[in-house]
Amino acid sequence: MTRAGFVALIGEPNAGKSTLLNRMVGAKVSIVTHKVQTTRARIRGVAMEGDTQIVFVDTPGLFQPRRRLDRAMVAAAWGGAADADLVVLLIEAHRGITAGVERILEGLADIGRDRKIVLAINKIDRVQPETLLTLSKEMNDRYGFAETFMISAEKGHGVQALRDWLASELPEGPWLYPEDQIADLPMRMIAAEITREKLTLRLHQELPYQMTVETESWEERKDGSARIDQVIYVVRDGHKGIVLGHKGETIKAVSKAAREELSEFLGRKIHLFLQVKVRPNWLEEAERFTEMGLDFKDGA
Repeated sequence: MTRAGFVALIGEPNAGKSTLLNRMVGAKVSIVTHKVQTTRARIRGVAMEGDTQIVFVDTPGLFQPRRRLDRAMVAAAWGGAADADLVVLLIEAHRGITAGVERILEGLADIGRDRKIVLAINKIDRVQPETLLTLSKEMNDRYGFAETFMISAEKGHGVQALRDWLASELPEGPWLYPEDQIADLPMRMIAAEITREKLTLRLHQELPYQMTVETESWEERKDGSARIDQVIYVVRDGHKGIVLGHKGETIKAVSKAAREELSEFLGRKIHLFLQVKVRPNWLEEAERFTEMGLDFKDGA
C-alpha cells in the first residue's frame, strides 16, 4: 500500500519554510537566505517516508503586498495551500503572534474546511519552554489545528516527528513522481534560483527584490559538463553597476559561488556565464512572471 499527496508550507517571510523543505527533502531545492521574501514561486520538493511520497510545496511568504510582484507571490502562496492535501503553518517561536500571523489565521478559515492544518512552531531553541507552551495554547485557542509540533528546521529537532505524522495522514494512492526525483522544478529554474540566492547574499538593501535571474540557454557537452548562460535583469543602470561591482569583482564572486554549488548539486562540471541587462519595466512583464513560476494576472 502506497500513499502520496501534497503538503503546503505556509507562513510569514523568513519563518523557515525553505529551510524546512530542504531538510525534509535532504537536498537544497529552495532558496535560503537571511533576507525575507526570497522564495517567489511555489517550489515542490519530493521526500520519501517508507511507502509514502510527500510532495512539499514551499510557498512564498505571506505578507502585506504592495506591488504586482508581491500580489502574485501572495496569490501563489494561498493557491498552494488551497491545492494541498495537508497544510503546515510555520511560525517563529521568538516572534510569537505577529500582525502577519493574525492575517494568516484569518485566511485559514477559507481553506481549512476540507483539509487538516497543523501548526509547526519553529526556532524553538530561541525561547524558554514555558514561552513555547504559552504560544502553543494561544495559537490553538484561535484555530483548531489538527496537531502542533515544536521544531528547529535548521538543526532538525522535531522534524522527523512532523514528517512521520504527515506521511501517515496522506491519502492512499500511487506515487506522483519517480522515487529518485527530488523536485519538479525545471533544472533551468533551479539554476536561476541558485544564482539569485548568491546575488541576494552578496547585495544589500532593496536591490535584490528589483532583480531577477533567468537561464537563457543550457548546452550539454560531450565531456559530460554543461554550459549555462544566465541573464540578470535589473531596473536601472545604477543597479547594473552594483551587480557588476568594482572591476567586476561582485559578478565574478557570484558566478564562482553559483558555479560551485551547481557543480556540486548536479554532480558534474558546470561552465556558468552571467550577463547583466537593464530592463526598466521587467516587474510589469508577463514573460518575467512566467519564468518565475508566477501568474502575471494574479498581480493585477
